[in-house]
Amino acid sequence: MGSVQHHCCPQPKMGDTWAHGPRSGPPRPALLLVPLLVAAGVMPSDGGASCPVLCTCHNQAVDCSGQRLFSVPPELPVDTRNLSLAHNRIAAVPPGYLTCYRELRVLSLRNNSLVELPAGLFLHAKRLAHLDLSYNNLSHLPAGMFQAALGLVRIDLSHNPGLRRVHPRAFQGLAQLRDLDLSFGGLAFLSLEALEGLPGLVTLQIGGNPWVCGCTMEPLLKWLRNRIQRCTADSQLAECRGPPEVEGAPLFSLTEESFKACHLTLTLDDYLFIAFVGFVVSIASVATNFLLGITANCCHRWSKASEEEEI
Repeated sequence: MGSVQHHCCPQPKMGDTWAHGPRSGPPRPALLLVPLLVAAGVMPSDGGASCPVLCTCHNQAVDCSGQRLFSVPPELPVDTRNLSLAHNRIAAVPPGYLTCYRELRVLSLRNNSLVELPAGLFLHAKRLAHLDLSYNNLSHLPAGMFQAALGLVRIDLSHNPGLRRVHPRAFQGLAQLRDLDLSFGGLAFLSLEALEGLPGLVTLQIGGNPWVCGCTMEPLLKWLRNRIQRCTADSQLAECRGPPEVEGAPLFSLTEESFKACHLTLTLDDYLFIAFVGFVVSIASVATNFLLGITANCCHRWSKASEEEEI
């Protein structure tokens, strides 16, 4: 089933609504109720749209958390800065859902049922600073997933147990990103390219993943030691699940010595020695087979001679 494109229409602000009304005569009783209705969320706020059903709105913050919602509210006040949709059952976000909410600073989709996000969701979220996508069912982060959300400072992607793939350009352009939480996912490998383009990164949480600490992990570990200031915050949680010789070892306990085998190279002498050993083994094999053949032949003759003597 195709997803429905989200559209929003320009909403008149309250000041504009009443600006063209009668300017003379006694006050109307209905006007006296406007502040009360706005406070109760029945009338539109200054953002132009009324507060969504089952949500509370206050000071440009919309809280729809814990309402067992299966879908996002169809319309929000256009001046919304803080939107919480946490602790619901939302499985999908419509394409273009954030197009009209260009004042958005904080978005929480924590603890929902999201498997993926539509491409270009953050194209108009240029002021978004904090994004919480933890406790969902995300399986991969495609290239340019956070495209245009250049103001992001913190991204929480923790506790997505099915998250196994992060594209090398998933975080492309996020120069202001300081905190990235990838803990308790399903990551066995993370490309160094995915992090090299984050000059402002200070805190990186990667514990609780099934890391395979083979030769491909060495560049990432070397970069972490040189670049991240507080990367050891979850060092006790970051462990190797493989290969067998380092299973259970803390990720940050691995040193250059641990990857020594990855840099072994063979010289000409090594190749000559291997060739010589191979030649010797071949000769020995031929000689062994020859001796076994002679022995078998002798035994056969001896057995035959014994039978003739008995006759």
